[in-house]
Amino acid sequence: MYRLIATDLDQTLLNVDHHVSQEDIDTIRHLKDVRFVPASGRDFRSLQGTLKEIGLYDQENSYVISYNGSIITENKGNRIIFSEYMCHEDLLRLLEIGKKENLCIHFYMSDDIYIWNIYEEETAYLKGHMAYREIDTLSADFFKDKQLIKVLFARDDMDYLMKLRKDLDLEEEYEISLSSSHYLEFNKKGVSKGQALKKLCEILEIDIRDSIAIGDSINDLTMLKMAGFSIAVANASEEIKKDCDAVLDADHNHSPITEIVRKYL
Repeated sequence: MYRLIATDLDQTLLNVDHHVSQEDIDTIRHLKDVRFVPASGRDFRSLQGTLKEIGLYDQENSYVISYNGSIITENKGNRIIFSEYMCHEDLLRLLEIGKKENLCIHFYMSDDIYIWNIYEEETAYLKGHMAYREIDTLSADFFKDKQLIKVLFARDDMDYLMKLRKDLDLEEEYEISLSSSHYLEFNKKGVSKGQALKKLCEILEIDIRDSIAIGDSINDLTMLKMAGFSIAVANASEEIKKDCDAVLDADHNHSPITEIVRKYL
């Protein structure tokens, strides 16, 4: 019997308008004996609107995996129950790479999200999607008293980002993933959605074989491989689909959670 469903948000649970369909809202709110866990690359603070939609906002014994697995929070008071941070040297190294390549850089810190060199299309993409602070200059001193969770490079050119990933050859030093068609993400080595799912199941004393994971993108792959049963939405990349136990008929705009519950629960 499945006891936990972990789902990616963007392009999986959330539709093109960044909301959960009413049908999926009703389905999630009526789940019994199954924990529903959003798992996102984003900051847990940016997920509060979604939690309100699905009835998990500020709830005890309900959880969120965020920052690609660096943070696990209990929704009641956004209490952090697990965390993994990068070091200041990582920040300086990735900052210099981003500057050299003239990339838009997201710095996910413990207190806020800071973005340098943001461009028009990225501003439009993030509108109503995520709060952040734009910074005009990069200074190591600005970040010295802040805890770094992850760094993200943005450019609307996935071929370029894939080549950059290969050229940098940093796979042994960081957890690196591609997401949302225009992001290259860096987390602390060993941090992933899959490891966070495993950790949460251990905390909740749930056998990992009794978990379901749903996703669409490369940064979901570790979670999909870790779960007892893995499901790709119809709009998932072909690379994701081939590694999943099942592929839905529904894409992220057509109530994927409802299809999962009807077919597998």
